[in-house]
Amino acid sequence: MDATTTVGNATENAVGQRLAGKYLTFRLAAEEYGLEILKVQEIIQLQSITRVPRTPSYVRGVINLRGKVIPVVDLRSKFNIEPTEDTEKTCIIVVQIRTGETLLVTGILIDEVREVLDIQAENIEDAPTFGASVETEFILGMGKVNGQVKILLDIDRVLTDSEASSLRAATIG
Repeated sequence: MDATTTVGNATENAVGQRLAGKYLTFRLAAEEYGLEILKVQEIIQLQSITRVPRTPSYVRGVINLRGKVIPVVDLRSKFNIEPTEDTEKTCIIVVQIRTGETLLVTGILIDEVREVLDIQAENIEDAPTFGASVETEFILGMGKVNGQVKILLDIDRVLTDSEASSLRAATIG
């Protein structure tokens, strides 16, 4: 093993140690994603979503969750994945997104919840780099489970600070 391989393994091990833990996995189109379980507040069935005028196309609208208005982001739209009809498996994962010093409770619309996985450090690699033109800072890493790859999301970075501010404004005013 040469010095480059040793440094590479040490870096991957550090990434894995930092990211190891429980993830709620879900499907969007043909891909599976994972969210840190501590970011998930709850999972709810798809319900009536009220469209809010002049919001970005990836904002499906808002829902009333036990008296609180929650914005709903369509992850298919946000990730530029071809839209599809909602099914009985389509649901909303309610997450807490940290933007600066504030927490924004947001729903993310996904195709199907899969399972909660405990992904070990040795099964997590850093997100691949695709060049400067492809944004991947919202990807924590890549989890390898049973021969499949799960894209581990940093939900705090899926929306930019300005997008999160827009969401907050849509639910307040």
